[in-house]
Amino acid sequence: MLERSSGGGGLGAYGEPVRAGSGAEQAVLGDAGMSATQPAAVAYVALAVEDTEQASAALAGPLGLRRTLLESEADGPVTAFAVGASAVALFPLGHALLGEGGSSAGVHHLALASADPEAAAAATGLPRTGGPARGLAGRRAVAIEPSATEGVRLRYSEPLELEPTAAPLVERIDHLGVASADTAAAVALFHDRLGFPLESRQTDREVHVPIESFTSDKYGVVYHSRAPLQRGALEVAFVTVGDFELEFLCDADAVAAAGKRSGSEAGSTQQDRGAISRFVERRGPGLHHLALKTPAMEAALQALREAGVPLIDEAGRPGSRRAQIAFLEREALGGVVMHLVEREPL
Repeated sequence: MLERSSGGGGLGAYGEPVRAGSGAEQAVLGDAGMSATQPAAVAYVALAVEDTEQASAALAGPLGLRRTLLESEADGPVTAFAVGASAVALFPLGHALLGEGGSSAGVHHLALASADPEAAAAATGLPRTGGPARGLAGRRAVAIEPSATEGVRLRYSEPLELEPTAAPLVERIDHLGVASADTAAAVALFHDRLGFPLESRQTDREVHVPIESFTSDKYGVVYHSRAPLQRGALEVAFVTVGDFELEFLCDADAVAAAGKRSGSEAGSTQQDRGAISRFVERRGPGLHHLALKTPAMEAALQALREAGVPLIDEAGRPGSRRAQIAFLEREALGGVVMHLVEREPL
């Protein structure tokens, strides 16, 4: 089902009015003008996609999310999906509202919700890319200079206020992966300066233990293990924004030769580290992937398979924070890297 929403008001996902600028301000904590007792809210996550219809079909069909068509004053409407307390918006490549970096598929920017985007942006003390403007669905929006936010394209926008969708296979956004050049600097900005809660830190390591065998027709078989060898490592920090986390991932072994990365096994820490390192080398630090939290991994994968959505992982595999994860092929979401997460709360 597809609902349509106009720029100045219109209808949300369940036909409820969409009101620009209403609701309590929820920008960032501390100096950015938000109460420390209330978590920051996310207006939406912007995806730049090669094929909006294909990407919409993957989210709306097998995963059961409901589409809302949001009017735009530039380059036509944008399809959005309410996901938990946040939303995902699909922008075609080159859409005027994307701006810099909008010609490449991927997670483009994160828009924090604020009734007064100009004041919220000014309170951070971070430089802007321009003056007040109209953003998605005609909302006022202000963009922060990405070089000041560790490569994360960050905006403040009036709330979209889409009605949440009851989707049995998707609870919410689990996290946005960020390819980082320095997790300590990212934590210093988003946690220490802007006040977002630091959820956890971890180090992912892939360790190989070489074993030699000596087989003799007289003395039998003797096994000898050598010292463990580290093949890949990622430094990871999770910072909570809205009802999900920013997952900052930094290659802890960036001095490794590119050729050594290329032969790593898919789904391994070495492969993941190589993917993050190559992203930073090509495009610089920035938003890398989208992860959706599911309560039923096998059911979600089965639904995607039956709908013909291409998968990298046919079954869940171990991931961060005691989770099972499964990646979709990039083409499934119009060139955006996306995976599912099933994880029980601690």
